Amino acid sequence: MVIIKVAKTKRIRREKRHKRLRAKISGTSRRPRLSVFKSHRHIYAQLINDASGKTLAHATDLEIKIKGKKSDKAKAVGELIAKKAKTLKIKKVVLDRGGFKYHGRIKKLTEGAREGGLIF
Repeated sequence: MVIIKVAKTKRIRREKRHKRLRAKISGTSRRPRLSVFKSHRHIYAQLINDASGKTLAHATDLEIKIKGKKSDKAKAVGELIAKKAKTLKIKKVVLDRGGFKYHGRIKKLTEGAREGGLIF
């Protein structure tokens, strides 16, 4: 029972950090928000226009058929979301790291997005 309580409080702390972060940033049609979420197994990225409340593009490691480390998959997801953004003629984005620390898979995803041509 202790493990469940620790996981729950960890999730609640992350959600609080995410709310603080979201109070400061929002996406527009010219500069959408790159929202990142990671679970234990997968990583997801979305380009969101908060003014209209629409998701412009999304990418996940489930779309990519790469074997290897999760960080390598995260970098590939960053490159994929950058490619999708390029087709929508989007160059600049605002990073929403979802309350996660900027290291590990989140950092790899943003590095992949930068290599794909996105500007933060």
